[in-house]
Amino acid sequence: MSKYDLETLRQFQFQRVLNEDPITHALTLLGTLPDSEGTSEHSTAIVRIEKTALTVDHAEQLLPGLLSDAKLIEGTDIYTWLFGWLEASADRPDVKINIVHPATEVHIRKYSRQEVVIVHETPALFESIVKPYIAAFPPSRTQWVENILNGVSEADKVLFRDPSPEHGYVILPDMKWDLVTLSSLYLVAIAFNRSIRSLRDLNKSHLTMLKSIRREAARAVKERWGLEHGSLRMFIHYQPSYYHFHVHIVNANYQGLPGMSAGQAHLLDDIISLIECDPDDGPSILQRMTLTYGLGEQHGLYEPMKAAQRDLGYY
Repeated sequence: MSKYDLETLRQFQFQRVLNEDPITHALTLLGTLPDSEGTSEHSTAIVRIEKTALTVDHAEQLLPGLLSDAKLIEGTDIYTWLFGWLEASADRPDVKINIVHPATEVHIRKYSRQEVVIVHETPALFESIVKPYIAAFPPSRTQWVENILNGVSEADKVLFRDPSPEHGYVILPDMKWDLVTLSSLYLVAIAFNRSIRSLRDLNKSHLTMLKSIRREAARAVKERWGLEHGSLRMFIHYQPSYYHFHVHIVNANYQGLPGMSAGQAHLLDDIISLIECDPDDGPSILQRMTLTYGLGEQHGLYEPMKAAQRDLGYY
């Protein structure tokens, strides 16, 4: 379904809360939504509702013009705490809503709150456990990526496109960004090369693409939003949320994102430097090294990777 208007959203049938995140002020809900307009059939839906950030554009009018009510919480000496309510505004939305519909069991596990364990992935474990896991995903899981690459969806949002099948990519806003708040700017670069499923597949032949992403992302945000060089944090997830190579591009001042934590995010600059240290032939350092990362208990790799740790002798 392409039309999720207010009438459709009001037909959401709540089942349970999958996750709550006090850092991003978000709730992730599980329920159902209509399959299509005019039908009574519902299918599983995941809805993430996040409070939008206040922007500097409204700073001058926040207290004298936009504040509709206030309630004292506590005060002592020079410090005071209050609850406040802002007036409704067409150009200042209160929440951002992300929808996965229809959602599968894999999506439900991904968006559920979960305990994390640190695992060590040797090259041997990658070959025996992780590589087959990645290969088992059907193409339908990344059809939305193909739609972006082929210009079927979000074509009007693309900031840069290099159509080369080997070294090309597109840069566009990530769905996590509200497209307004510059301090939380979040873009993504998605490669055209379908053979790069994850960080493990990178080698010297990909340096041209990686350096181009770094260069063009910096140029795009400077031209579009005036952000100077050094204003971006670019990183690659491992394990990623989907197995089609992509680079996260965020405002360097955007703090507190779970996806930027050690044990998941690898700086693009560091990856480029590591690959540059490689010899011209043979497996790359990313294929030879042991990678350490966190896995949530709902992740498909959790059980086999946790079981495999006992034989590594780390602890």
